[in-house]
Amino acid sequence: MCIEQYGFFRAAGASLPLRVADPAFNAEAIVDAMREAEERGARLLALPELCVTGYTCADLFHQEVLLRGALDALGTVLAQTRTLSLAAVIGLPLAIENRLFNCAAVIQKGRVLGVVPKTFLPGYGEFYEERWFSPGTALTANTITLNGQDVPIGTKLLFQSDTKKSIVFAVELCEDLWAPAPPSVDLARAGAVLLCNLSASNDLVSKHTYRRDLVRGQSGRLAAGYVYAGAGVGESTTDLVFGGAVLIAENGAILAEGARFSRTRELVIQDIDIDRLVNTRLRLSPFMEGFVREGFRTITFEMSNISRNAKHPNAALCRFVDPHPFVPADPKERDERCEEIFAIQSAGLAGRVERSGSGAAVLGLSGGLDSTLALLVTVKTFDLLGLPREKITALSMPGYGTTSLTRANAAALAKGFKVTFREVDIRAACERHFADLGRSGAQHDTVYENAQARLRTLLLMDTANETGGLVVGTGDLSELALGWCTYNGDHISMYAVNAGVPKTLVKYLVAWAASREADAASREALRSVLETPISPELLPPDAAGNITQKTEEILGPYEVHDFFLYHFFRYGAPPEKLLFLAREAFRGLPSKDAPYTAAQLSRWLDIFVKRFFAAQFKRSCIPDGPKVGAVSLSPRGDWRMPSDAAPAGWGHQKFGLYTSK
Repeated sequence: MCIEQYGFFRAAGASLPLRVADPAFNAEAIVDAMREAEERGARLLALPELCVTGYTCADLFHQEVLLRGALDALGTVLAQTRTLSLAAVIGLPLAIENRLFNCAAVIQKGRVLGVVPKTFLPGYGEFYEERWFSPGTALTANTITLNGQDVPIGTKLLFQSDTKKSIVFAVELCEDLWAPAPPSVDLARAGAVLLCNLSASNDLVSKHTYRRDLVRGQSGRLAAGYVYAGAGVGESTTDLVFGGAVLIAENGAILAEGARFSRTRELVIQDIDIDRLVNTRLRLSPFMEGFVREGFRTITFEMSNISRNAKHPNAALCRFVDPHPFVPADPKERDERCEEIFAIQSAGLAGRVERSGSGAAVLGLSGGLDSTLALLVTVKTFDLLGLPREKITALSMPGYGTTSLTRANAAALAKGFKVTFREVDIRAACERHFADLGRSGAQHDTVYENAQARLRTLLLMDTANETGGLVVGTGDLSELALGWCTYNGDHISMYAVNAGVPKTLVKYLVAWAASREADAASREALRSVLETPISPELLPPDAAGNITQKTEEILGPYEVHDFFLYHFFRYGAPPEKLLFLAREAFRGLPSKDAPYTAAQLSRWLDIFVKRFFAAQFKRSCIPDGPKVGAVSLSPRGDWRMPSDAAPAGWGHQKFGLYTSK
């Protein structure tokens, strides 16, 4: 196994210990960095701007001794790395057509594959590059001779893998990124999914924050990987200090960064998800709008020599895979996310209440997570609109599976939040319904379960008519994905406030509200809800009155299904990659009793795919509800899919439609 088969590409950036105007010394530092990167499984290494000579050589750039030394150093690097398989991008000055250019040379296996000159030269503040160099746009040559070979040169060079055509990288240099129209924009639109920036940006107070945001933002705008390698403390400190910033970003997120001001080599390695980036671009319709692919040249670099040995350094993924992609790990960020989601949900419901002219709301309050969140949102909405909470009717409808715990939770929540509370036991009505069907309630089958859900919906709708209110839906995004709702039962409402919230996030939203939005009595009820097993409570409890129908024992953990949903929906990950990512994410991460095994993850993925395809007919007619995050299954918004699509390509041949929980 190697990471490339799952669409990953290992890239590296480094800052080097170097000596200004000593190309021979710097050549050895470059070779050492390349060898270490190779040993750690990297396929590409980006090094700092003008790292062969040092960026701060100033007027020495006009000395033949330095320029000749740079060429000799390049020859040394090529000779000493001809047995290495990784490609590297190194910075050096080159005299071409009676001009001097600040260049990046892409090398592999003792050969120069191509040379990219810097496009934008800073000539302001502390920078004087225009004194020594010419911009890449002034170059007329298409090839130059280096180390005895003809080499392509230009600002529109793309470097493509010989084994996987989607792996394409390109190069820009330092100021190019800071310009209003960076070269990386057109390079990305021409096909580059990975961008290398050879830089010599000095450090000032707060500058790194801006530099970091530039790298992160450019990777996000271009749906690309971005490797930034900055010059370090070996540069001259006559007037400036260089910190050696090394950053690796992907699609708007910083994946890894090195320590600044290090006096030794700082090598940062990260696995870039190429397939994810390609899939993201396919979804971005404006990405290629108005672009004319003219003048770009493609150069092949080798990847066919990648080892398939399980002991090879890139047999294991070196990046962090978040097991809970919907839930920020940082508590501060998580709190901000919860506050924003509540604001979106309540704003959506407020708009619906105002425009309908209803001024009242009805919801089923089971004492479980989803209905609790719906109650919290509804209360917040009515407070926002200045409407009395008494206009909210919380309807508890105990049935065959309702336990005393959830029944008590529902009553306590309604009392704590001062909403109108009604309880209607549905068992007698169900018995009459079963009698009409000529059956007994002893058959605990699909009819037994779904009759309860549909009768509850009937009661909610009629109560809404009676009070002039809206039925607020309680079902969440995860249930929609898995079809874990009864068609024309809890599947239906007048506005579904939780439709965009995955189950893993529902828990945090309720916990957040418990710490901020409730009094002491209500907080106790909310904590009880959080500790209660997730269940539709449609089957009778055990002899001790405990819940027997536990959703996660039937379907598998929601944290795993939410993980599958995120990567399936956002990036179109195929089943083999979903399993690979899940193994990486949940490796060593304990569930309640023990870590998840590969066999368990495989079984749960089977359930996810089967149910996701079978449940599309339910999603095709879901009620309105606010989109709150990047994943939405609304047929009017982000997800359009035929209800009878075949899941064979996802590893399943045939199965029946699921119409029950």
